[in-house]
Amino acid sequence: MAGVSVPLMGLLIICVLAAMADAEYMKYKDPKKSLNTRINDLMSRMTLEEKIGQMVQIERKVASPDVVKNYFIGSILSGGGSVPAPRASAETWVNMVNELQKGCLSTRLGIPMIYGIDAVHGHNNVYKATIFPHNVGLGVTRDPDLVKRIGAATALEVRATGIPYAFAPCIAVCRDPRWGRCYESYSEDHKIVQAMTEIIPGLQGDIPPGSRKGVPFVAGSKKVAGCAKHYLGDGGTNKGINENNTLINKNELFSIHMPAYYNSIIKGVATIMVSYSSWNGVKMHANREFVTSYLKDTLHFRGFVISDWEGIDRITSPPHANYSYSVQAGVSAGIDMVMVPNNYKEFIDDLTFQVKNNVIPMSRIDDAVRRILRVKFVMGLFENPLADTSLVNELGSKEHRELAREAVRKSLVLLKNGKSADKPLLPLSKKAPKILVTGIHADNLGYQCGGWTIEWQGVSGNDVTSGTTILKAIQSTVDPTTQVVYSEKPDAAFVKSNKFSYAIVVVGEPPYAETFGDSLNLTIPEPGPSTINNVCGEVKCVVVVVSGRPVVIQPYLASMDALVAAWLPGSEGQGIADVLFGDYGFTGKLARTWFKTVNQLPMNVGDSHYDPLFPFGFGLTTKPTKN
Repeated sequence: MAGVSVPLMGLLIICVLAAMADAEYMKYKDPKKSLNTRINDLMSRMTLEEKIGQMVQIERKVASPDVVKNYFIGSILSGGGSVPAPRASAETWVNMVNELQKGCLSTRLGIPMIYGIDAVHGHNNVYKATIFPHNVGLGVTRDPDLVKRIGAATALEVRATGIPYAFAPCIAVCRDPRWGRCYESYSEDHKIVQAMTEIIPGLQGDIPPGSRKGVPFVAGSKKVAGCAKHYLGDGGTNKGINENNTLINKNELFSIHMPAYYNSIIKGVATIMVSYSSWNGVKMHANREFVTSYLKDTLHFRGFVISDWEGIDRITSPPHANYSYSVQAGVSAGIDMVMVPNNYKEFIDDLTFQVKNNVIPMSRIDDAVRRILRVKFVMGLFENPLADTSLVNELGSKEHRELAREAVRKSLVLLKNGKSADKPLLPLSKKAPKILVTGIHADNLGYQCGGWTIEWQGVSGNDVTSGTTILKAIQSTVDPTTQVVYSEKPDAAFVKSNKFSYAIVVVGEPPYAETFGDSLNLTIPEPGPSTINNVCGEVKCVVVVVSGRPVVIQPYLASMDALVAAWLPGSEGQGIADVLFGDYGFTGKLARTWFKTVNQLPMNVGDSHYDPLFPFGFGLTTKPTKN
């Protein structure tokens, strides 16, 4: 056989190498290509199995590198209190997230997963993170810039642990304080909630000028994807019962509960979470009219829609009673990513069967996957899928704690100051000879942080995380010569015999979250009322109420000299002492109506039967005292 000439052989080798290079060149991996080019290229390469995997979000506890690789899992989450180890360091979190990510990157197409976590008042699952006031307090500030800065600080702390996605903000408009999630709402007034959507550019970054409306935006590795929740009407349920039915007409639903979603979408929010609640009997997780026709088609939202925890299971009553139906109803409604979070095999099998049998059209799957990939590309996950430890020092940083302390100061509302206007009790004297601090909330960091802190339902005690209790803050603020006596539950005789200059009584609600916080009576539990009566009957007192909402206070009001609503202030109790003792003035104004009795509820500003104890917008002010 005649030999091939050297030039011809060279040409053949060049052609083969070129073909190989062309085969390996994947447009979706090229950051220079347009967003749609990358999405289309990747979609064209994906099997049905790979697409359905992208739609699945599973709990960390059931995840492993093998599971995410074998099932092409698109997302993992930490539910409330789900951590890699008790008191885990930022480095431990980063290593866990990266190990799981490596499993995803080892698949045929190497599509990175997105890890999500509830960071609803700071990075609240994580030990030593800064815990900011809950939204009920932030609404009082009416300060969108403050909330934006809190969003930016939260993003840094979440990224410090290797996580790029936060299930925040909650933009519910709580219309009934009996709801156990009312503290997650900024206000009963949608205008305040709309203003507070400024937390979204804090979390995600400011969208570039001229950006297309509705397209998600995340500005790099120091920002996180946000999640506006819970769509729609979660704060308007009957009697404030969590996950219940919102019984209002469409006009009211759109004028009260929808407006903040417009702002969120315009600001480039990456994801929207669907509410467990129903509207006039129709479960939101199965409401195609609102999820697809309105949110996606009318408002042109281009991020992805995510279910709540086992949200599609709860389409039926009891939950999971007809899972195949729930999968069909939820996915057909327009939910793109399903928070399974444990039974992922069942979900994958059900959805695969329904697509193969034309129960759910392939176009619906493609819409979901396209949206999920869009968010992942926009976030830069394909270029930087693995986290590093460069931000670990952001967790609980001094700067963030100072910001939280500022937020506490601005979120306090002074409801009463002196038994007569010309004899105010506040600001308190730092040089009083002997003062009493009392109440079970005075020296309990867990109580002042509330639910969604370290554990889902919150915790009691001072070894919870880092922070300053209200008692410690008072002790560090008063003059060294002042004797501070702390008695958690004193009787009247003890108070009377000690000749205190004044007392600071700190009482309120224990921590709770979601349904566990639903309350039809809204009373402060014992020993709160007894402590108020025992102390305020014997000495001048200021009562500081630590609660997730207005509570029944009218029966005790006459005996108090001063009353402060402190809401759920978080880890920085020093912010309360700053204002009680006059280093700063009281500036907060109620963003919720304070009722007289629960029989008035629901009662919101503008109602015909409006007869509050303290009206919406009320708040006495004080001037800082000069040292």
